[in-house]
Amino acid sequence: MRNRIAILATAGAFSTAAVWNSLPIAAHETGDETVHPVISAKLPNVPGKNLTAALVTYPPGGKSSKHRHAGSVFAYVVSGAIRSENSATGPAKVYKAGESFFEPPGSEHLVSENASATEPASLLAVFVADDGATLTTPDK
Repeated sequence: MRNRIAILATAGAFSTAAVWNSLPIAAHETGDETVHPVISAKLPNVPGKNLTAALVTYPPGGKSSKHRHAGSVFAYVVSGAIRSENSATGPAKVYKAGESFFEPPGSEHLVSENASATEPASLLAVFVADDGATLTTPDK
């Protein structure tokens, strides 16, 4: 519980408009989800790479369309339950608050949705990608 509070506090602390405007990911919705940038920083020990975090919130029954991410993605479920399926990591699985999953570079995110029809859910997505990369690309 303490870790979840710390993550939410960090998300709140970095969610000012000034910080959002400097991040490589803008607040947006592509499906039913809402994406709020949290932080972005160049990795000085990995030249040419950037670390970016965003809080992704799904309403009850909400889902994202199929998509791909630049680089590697670590996801931590902050609240509720998220159903996720990735082309490189196997069949769909439900991850509950406090659980996490990984999406390798070049993989397709086939399912990303709130596992509940009655409760909201959210996850913290942490990207490690090339500087200036488009972090999420919807599949056509």
